Amino acid sequence: MNSTVFEPMNMTNAETLLKEAKQILDQLGLTFFLRHGTCLGAVRDKAFIPWDDDLDIGSIIGMHGLSEELVHNAADEFKNQGFTVKVKVTELNLSVDMQKYDTQLDWTCYRIIDGSIYQWPVVKIPVSLHENLKEINFLDTKFMVPNPPEEYFRLKYGPGWQTPQKAGGFEQDVLNLMADRVVPTDAIGTMQLDSKYEAAKHTGSLKVVDLEGKPVRGAEISLAATSVLTGLHKSNTNRDGLVYFSLPKEAGYVIAVQFGDINEILYLEHLAPNIDYVYQPDPEISKGRTDALEPLNG
Repeated sequence: MNSTVFEPMNMTNAETLLKEAKQILDQLGLTFFLRHGTCLGAVRDKAFIPWDDDLDIGSIIGMHGLSEELVHNAADEFKNQGFTVKVKVTELNLSVDMQKYDTQLDWTCYRIIDGSIYQWPVVKIPVSLHENLKEINFLDTKFMVPNPPEEYFRLKYGPGWQTPQKAGGFEQDVLNLMADRVVPTDAIGTMQLDSKYEAAKHTGSLKVVDLEGKPVRGAEISLAATSVLTGLHKSNTNRDGLVYFSLPKEAGYVIAVQFGDINEILYLEHLAPNIDYVYQPDPEISKGRTDALEPLNG
């Protein structure tokens, strides 16, 4: 298998990078807030979460004077300051993925959709939590966070957010939150996940096999896109170990696979339309894998 496992970031490098990013955004007059695990660690633990693998900050297009043009201008400035920068434009956000000091920094600039933003993987967060950001002390520096942060954590991670959980623990809570917010897909016409193939609906498939490579019948599969509002879809594999789908675009997806003693959530799978994939558990790694799926005939 060619899958990788999330590796913790170097905390000294992370501190340097976060403070440098803050300096650049402050000089540009752009408001940002800590989000995801960076925010959770800063507020709950007063430190980075030891097993966190990247830094996460955010802004909202249409709030605090931010426009798409300013996001692109800021990305250019980060490049000028020695960052490796890639801007991804999606239905839900502009994601500015940056790296420096061997550390990843994700600055996601969200689009407002019906009074909310959608944070990874596609969890609905009210914009109101970001209108009057709360200032906190972190790393001997002032940073902004959603307000109140406790409500943000409840919506993002569920009621158990106060208990630290390593990779493979919090993902199920987040998936449950997504299940409560399934978005209708009548207008999209994609992401139908079924155990029976229909040519008019499906362009790809996922085959689930066990440790011996044998097809698994009845495995429960959950699938969600992370860049468009397709909602969370579920189905069970057929006797050939297959489920069928159509993907809206090449992007990151969340996939959960459950059968027997296997209950693995793949939080970041880069998938493309018109490709058949295969899932096989790893006997040595049960949590924290990324890009674990492989082309079926690859």
